[in-house]
Amino acid sequence: MYIGRIVSVAQTPDGRLCALYRVSSRSFPNRTAVLTESKVSIVPKPGFESDVHKNPYIAYNCVRVVRDGTVAVVTNGSQTDPIAEKMAMGMPARDALVLSSLALDYEKDSYNTPRVSAVVDVAEGSGWLGIVRHDGLEVRRMPLTPGSFFYVATYEENRVSDAFTGTFDADSAEAACDFILGKGIFAERTNPVTAVTAVASAKGFDLFAKDAPNAG
Repeated sequence: MYIGRIVSVAQTPDGRLCALYRVSSRSFPNRTAVLTESKVSIVPKPGFESDVHKNPYIAYNCVRVVRDGTVAVVTNGSQTDPIAEKMAMGMPARDALVLSSLALDYEKDSYNTPRVSAVVDVAEGSGWLGIVRHDGLEVRRMPLTPGSFFYVATYEENRVSDAFTGTFDADSAEAACDFILGKGIFAERTNPVTAVTAVASAKGFDLFAKDAPNAG
C-alpha cells in the first residue's frame, strides 16, 4: 500500500524518545538526506537538481534539533523550521504544531498533499503527531510506552489515530532507519526512498539517515 511520506514518534525498548521520517515517493524517488550537527535536509540527488523546478515541495529541512538538544522536530516540509523556531523560543509543542500547520496549510500541489509533523520533547517526556489536510487539522500527544510507536502519513493513513501503532524494537538511530524503511508494518508500505531518525541519547539526539535499497 502506498501511503506517501510518514512521520512517527516512538520509544526505544529502554525508554528513549525517537522521531522518525520516511520519504516515500512515486514521482520523485531521486532524493537523499544531508546531515549536519542539528539539522537534516531532503535534497535531490546529484543530476536531479532540476526536479525542484517541477515541484517546489520536494526539498526542505526535515529535522531540526533545538532547546539544547532536548527537542527534535521531524516533518515532511517547510513547516520544520517554524515549528522548531517557535519551540526554541519556549512555545509548547501543541501550540507550535497548530500555529505552523495553520499558517502553511496543506501543500498546494495536484494531490493537496497534507503536511505531517512529529515532535519529541525529552524534558516533557512526550511525543506529538500533527497533520493538516484540506479537510482538517489534528494535533495530539501520543500515549507512548517503551517499545511502542505511532505514525501518521500523507495518504490513506492520514489521521492521527491510536490504530496506527505497533511494537518498536529499534535501539539506535540506524536501527530506527531500518525499521521505518522496511520492517514490521512498514514493509508493506511501498515506494521507500530515504529515512531519517533522531534518537535521544546522553548528548542530545543521535541523527541518522539511510537511503532505501535500490531507491531512485
